[in-house]
Parts: sequence; C-alpha cells; structure tokens
Amino acid sequence: MKSALFLSSIAIAAAGGWFAATMFAAPATGKEPRFPQLTMDQLNDAQKPLGEQIMKVSSVGLGGPYNPMIRSPVLGQRLYDLFYYLRWQTSVPTKLNEFAILVIGRQWRSQVEWYAHAPLAAKAGLNAEIIAELKAGKRPSNMAEDEAVVYDFVTELTTTQKVSDETYARAKKVFNDQQIVDLTAVSGNYVMVAMMLAMAEETVPPGKEPPFKVGEK
Repeated sequence: MKSALFLSSIAIAAAGGWFAATMFAAPATGKEPRFPQLTMDQLNDAQKPLGEQIMKVSSVGLGGPYNPMIRSPVLGQRLYDLFYYLRWQTSVPTKLNEFAILVIGRQWRSQVEWYAHAPLAAKAGLNAEIIAELKAGKRPSNMAEDEAVVYDFVTELTTTQKVSDETYARAKKVFNDQQIVDLTAVSGNYVMVAMMLAMAEETVPPGKEPPFKVGEK
C-alpha cells in the first residue's frame, strides 16, 4: 500500500513539480551542459538498476539531480532512497516540509529548487504571502507558530551552525523528536541538492523565467 501511495504521489508531482522542473541540464548561458543528459540506453551495468527505479516514478526521465547523481551509481542509489523518505515518508507535515525546502532554496538562490518547490508548497497550503516574502529575502510575516518555528529553526541551523535553546524549546512544543530529526535532515539534504544543482549548472526549463534574477540579493 505504501508503495502504491508513493507511486501515486510521485505521478502527481511529476506533472508539474520537482521532476518536471529539473529534467533540463543545459544552463541558461548557452554553454554546453557539464553533464550531458543521459538516456537509459547509455547507462552501464552499474547504472541501469538505479535508472530503472527512477524511470518507474519519473515521467520526465533521468533529469534534474538524477543526471549527475547517476554518474556515481552507488551514491546515487543511497541518495534516491533518502529522497524517497524525506519527500514521501517523512514525519514532518507536507506544508512544513516544503517550507523548509524553500528556506534552503532561497538561501542558495537555487533556481531549480525554488521553481519546483514553490508550487508544491502552495499546493500543500503554504500562504502565497509567505512564499512571496521569503522569495524577497524577508522573514515572512503572519506565520503560524509551526511555520515560524520551521523558518527560525532551519535559518538558525544553516546560518549560525547551531540551534539556540530558545528555538529548540519552541520546536519541542510543536514537533516530537522524530519530526525535529526529520526537519534537520530535510534541510541538510536540500543543501546537498542545491550544491549538486549548482555544480552541474542546472537551470529551469527552456522558456521559463528563473525565479531569481541576476543582480538580486
């Protein structure tokens, strides 16, 4: 049942979310992609098992971070399994999980992360004003307590490399231990994803406006 639910959820997201947003590897500058897009028939024996798993859940092929990841198939498999949990089995409610991802996407000005996850966050119920203020580099106003905890917890941890006693105490009032661990993990995971996308010079699909413009802070 969990597997079926997972596949169903991925299929919905693939129509307009993370996978669809990240299938294009060519950078906006017109340079040759650092990692030319692979197809299944180009995969070697070590890569094919992971490629087959990706193709079962992705309607857009081996795009996005999968394209560089599959170059290191053992690591790629471990990361795929981690993505599976942190997106579809995490104990953190979807709205708050997506909000945490957006906080990281904004910190990194990750075009692909923001392009993919802002719509998913909105669909999960995150207020459009919160998304807009975060995109503008502001601490969103009018956040509910659980949203404010996510913003402050993730921001503190990633910018000061610690979580203050005060912020941790606030988190404990909103989340249980598993949720605090999962929130920390999804934040760190999407720093890694942002790094992978930046290194590979991933960008938004052709014809789409990058969320963050050159010269913007």
